[in-house]
Parts: sequence; C-alpha cells; structure tokens
Amino acid sequence: MSLQEWQGIFAETTEELVEQYGDNWTIEFDDTIEPEKPARDWYQYIRGAFARFRCSKCKKVWPSKRVLVVFHFHLEKETKKGTVKARRFRQECRRCQEAEMEKPKFAPDNIEVLLEKLVEKIRIRCYRESWGDDYRPLRAVGRSEGPHEAAHCEACLKGVCRKAE
Repeated sequence: MSLQEWQGIFAETTEELVEQYGDNWTIEFDDTIEPEKPARDWYQYIRGAFARFRCSKCKKVWPSKRVLVVFHFHLEKETKKGTVKARRFRQECRRCQEAEMEKPKFAPDNIEVLLEKLVEKIRIRCYRESWGDDYRPLRAVGRSEGPHEAAHCEACLKGVCRKAE
C-alpha cells in the first residue's frame, strides 16, 4: 500500500486524538530510522506483521509472517503536532542473483491493526493514558510455510529481526 493509503488509515485512527486533544498527527515513511535508536524526545514502537513481497526481477511473490515495522513518534506540545516515522523492513528474493531488497505490501486490515496498536502506544506515551489489553490479531493472507530465511531478511541482516516473537 502506498504512503497515501497509510496516511488515510492513520488519519481515521487518530481522529479521536484530534477531537480529544486538538493535536494533529502525521505519518511518513523514513528508511533511515534505526530500531532502538529514536531521536531525543521520541518514542519507539516495533511490531511484526504479515505482508507479501514481489521480486522486481523475476516477479516471484512470497508471503512473510514477521515483517518488522519500526515506528518512531513524537508530540510537539507547543505546536500541537505529532509526527510518526515508519520504517518497513524489506526482504530479497531467494531465487535471484543480486536480488534487490523489496518493500513489503500489507493488506489494509493489517495496516489498520498496526496503526491502532501504534495509536495505543501514542496515547500511553504522549498523553499518559492507561490502556487495556485489547487484542486484535493480524490476519495472514495466503500461506507462509517454511523457515524464516535470515540471509534474505533486511532486519536479520541488521541484527534487529524479531522472528522468534
């Protein structure tokens, strides 16, 4: 899904924050953010999700159960603006030589779950709300069989993959 689609879902998910606190939140993709290294005064949320990949060379499609998404978020209280930066970790095709790292494609309902959980973290960290254990699982679209292939996973190559969760 494109950034615009993520932004649309995020706008819906943050409507209550706008109504309740008057704060406007935005989301952007940023492939430079590093897990466990948020900027000063920023918070972090990391989640694995189901997504699909498509090789830009051979067109092979494969699913993955644990695609890592790292969110860094910050509320600038003076301007009432919240910013979220998201990094979606990539994978490469195991079939192709010199394969490119491909961006994941998430189903809309999995993006909704990711962003709902993110907003829970925003409420806890930025607004000091307490939040219950409301569980909504991610949905697997298709089948993902076989072992996790660390040699083709960007998060594994960077030492941050959470495949064992």
